[in-house]
Amino acid sequence: MSILDILEPVYRILPEVKTPEVQPPIKKKIFWTALALLLFYIMGNINAIGVIGSNAGPLEQLQVILASSIGSIISVGIGPIVLASIILQLLVGGGLLKIDLTDQKDKARFTAMQKLFAIILCFVEAGVYVLSGLVLAASGMTWIVILQIALGSIALLYLDEVVSKHGIGSGIGIFIAAGVAGSVIWQIFNPTYFDPTYVDPTTGNAVGRIIFDLANAQGYIFLFLREAGSNIGLAFVSFLSPILFSIIVFLVVVFAEGMHVNIPIAIGRGGFKSRFPVKFLYVSNIPVILAVALFSNVQLFVSVTQGRLSAVPFVGNFLNNFMVFTSQIVIAPNRLVQNILTEGVSPLVLQQFAESLLKLQVIGLGGQILHGILYVIILTAVCILFGKLWVEMAGQGPEAVSAQLEKSGMFIPGFRRDPRIIKQILDRYIPPITILGSAFIGLLAGFADLTGALGSGTGILLTVGIVYRLYEELAKAQLLETHPLLGKLLG
Repeated sequence: MSILDILEPVYRILPEVKTPEVQPPIKKKIFWTALALLLFYIMGNINAIGVIGSNAGPLEQLQVILASSIGSIISVGIGPIVLASIILQLLVGGGLLKIDLTDQKDKARFTAMQKLFAIILCFVEAGVYVLSGLVLAASGMTWIVILQIALGSIALLYLDEVVSKHGIGSGIGIFIAAGVAGSVIWQIFNPTYFDPTYVDPTTGNAVGRIIFDLANAQGYIFLFLREAGSNIGLAFVSFLSPILFSIIVFLVVVFAEGMHVNIPIAIGRGGFKSRFPVKFLYVSNIPVILAVALFSNVQLFVSVTQGRLSAVPFVGNFLNNFMVFTSQIVIAPNRLVQNILTEGVSPLVLQQFAESLLKLQVIGLGGQILHGILYVIILTAVCILFGKLWVEMAGQGPEAVSAQLEKSGMFIPGFRRDPRIIKQILDRYIPPITILGSAFIGLLAGFADLTGALGSGTGILLTVGIVYRLYEELAKAQLLETHPLLGKLLG
């Protein structure tokens, strides 16, 4: 008896969003998607009762991508949902969890197991956030705060299910895009965002706040003009380069989304010729989402174990230093490019680079450069790993796709109709494109993070990919609604 069989009684009592018997019209899908998005924004602005403060610390850069808002009821965001997916993918990929994802019954039970595991992790991560000090709870309110944060993340889990079954796209993707978009708008239109000396003196007076912000806007513009007058290069780097790099990332992702390889296929008895496109970004942005979730959990682990590893005999200090160094490396130095442009690379910087490597500490600009190089390498490697795992788990591998094409009456022209033949052809394209696409998306995300792009480079990359695919799904849903016979043919 497998673990799926043992846990089946638990699956049955879990609340579930039912799949609609008939595909809802596109207007209804948009309504459910918009409602989920509205609830996400509302929850992100509701502070948990009993919270007296918060300190995002190393998770400051990641909370936008994790659709979280530290101190609110969605402090842990989608972290537990994605972590559950990561762990189960690794278990299945390593053969430790025996399951046949091509079998509908096993696939349904696996999905239920993933939901159960995610709910458990909601409570675990909520506890870590509060007990580690990322979220500060008032005396006697610790467990109440943990419960609120856990329930907030569970609510996101079910909102994701609502969007997946009744809306358009993925709830997780939409929450990420919404968080990043909000961050970008705030950074662009808040004139004091880049001013570290800014202190808001208002205490809730709306009129006073508007007047104060207008005054700061004038000061901000004057500061830029003053810098431009004395050093146009420094002014550009400090104020305009984040916007420029955001635009560059946007254009590169849109260009990459349109790249694909066409495999010739024939349909039906008449052999009507068509093409099966395999996109360069075959893995979409899933590997980056999984990588960011993994990095955030590394941060949580280090925050809990920091200092305690020193008690381990002989290697305790090394382990402690190594874990601290690892926690630093998996968070991008997001203004590295600006720092290099303004400070330059000198012999002192090269010395700092060597010292950082030997001491496992980020020292000066040289340490930031080493940090950036290692961050990009690690992110790219993790993206390739998750890309390969996701393709198999999602039924997008050569064997699964060949079976789908054969079932739909498609075959490769010039070859006999056999799914094994289709698989051999797909083996030439899908595995290499999976690796190349995963590596590209990892490299692009890593480099974008180093530029200080608005909303973080990874955030911009994810948002563009999510919106692009949302547009594709909207266009497909509209086409199928306009031509119902086409939907029956494809179904």
